[in-house]
Amino acid sequence: MAWSCWARLCSREALSGRRSRGHRFTLYTQQRNGFKRVPQKTEPQKPDQETGSKPYKSSLSPPVQEAIFYTSSPSLKRLVKPFFFTIGFTGCAFGSAAIWQYEYLKSRVQNYFDEARADWMDKLRPQKNGDFRKQVNIWWNSLSEGQRTVTGIIAANVFVFCLWRIPSMQRTMITYFTSNPASRVLCSPMLLSTFSHFSLFHMAANMYVLWSFSSSIVSLLGREQFIAVYLSAGVISTFVSYVSKVTTGRFGPSLGASGAIMTVLAAVCTKMPEAKLAIILLPMFTFTAGNALKAIIAMDTAGLVLGWKFFDHAAHLGGALFGMWYVTYGHELIWKNREPLVKAWHEMRSKSRGKGGGGSH
Repeated sequence: MAWSCWARLCSREALSGRRSRGHRFTLYTQQRNGFKRVPQKTEPQKPDQETGSKPYKSSLSPPVQEAIFYTSSPSLKRLVKPFFFTIGFTGCAFGSAAIWQYEYLKSRVQNYFDEARADWMDKLRPQKNGDFRKQVNIWWNSLSEGQRTVTGIIAANVFVFCLWRIPSMQRTMITYFTSNPASRVLCSPMLLSTFSHFSLFHMAANMYVLWSFSSSIVSLLGREQFIAVYLSAGVISTFVSYVSKVTTGRFGPSLGASGAIMTVLAAVCTKMPEAKLAIILLPMFTFTAGNALKAIIAMDTAGLVLGWKFFDHAAHLGGALFGMWYVTYGHELIWKNREPLVKAWHEMRSKSRGKGGGGSH
């Protein structure tokens, strides 16, 4: 089975902050000039003697002022709230997906007759050759279930990308759509940053990989389980990034869907290690999915150990390891044990219908 993917796609930006003496974490943006780079100051800045960290810039990154101030490294206490948020959100994601699947299956029979009637009426209704709605329906029906599933995710990423283009939204975007353990807002950016891209190339690359692997991952997990895995992967990979930043002292905001997409890629490559992959610009060179996954993990491990700052390698590794673990063990431990929750939901729905029916007589 042939696959196409970018060689440098699954990435997540990591902006490296700097330390300076002060009493709170401050992030500056240049509101008036939109997204232009902040000009260099004439007064030279001294590097931090404690960490030896250097200013970091990336063409994929929001135009954040170089200086990010905080007195000392955020302690491990800063990870307590993100840890419980990760556990709670993951549980809610899988619980909601289980209920969603139950409700969907329950309504399929009822909707079948409605859809049959709608198709019959559609045949009786005269059609226009240039009807835009008809063309959209034809295109939508031609997509696989996986492609239809990720369309909403891609649309959300495009919407957030457009918000980055509004100068008055920059401060809000940096606060809530970039994740940083040194920020005053810790939990909500763990999810929101997964849908956030500043660079058009970064967003297009990530969404291309997601679109390419969507059919395989949804056929493996199903629509509802995939959504739970994808959203949980974004939060889990961000938490791993938080842990890495706190323990290494390399701080700065991160954004991008790469952590969650690494989960998708790793899950598919683990289940289909012999599948053939190719670089989109070099289709003549092919390699197995298993070897590709090993190379990606090796590169991100080297980047994490050596302190490379262009990507958030910790988030990549967190996403990849979660994807490998989930398709190997997590599916059996989590998804196949959803029956008690679904049963409790069924009983609650039955009781509520019984009360509603009793009140009507």
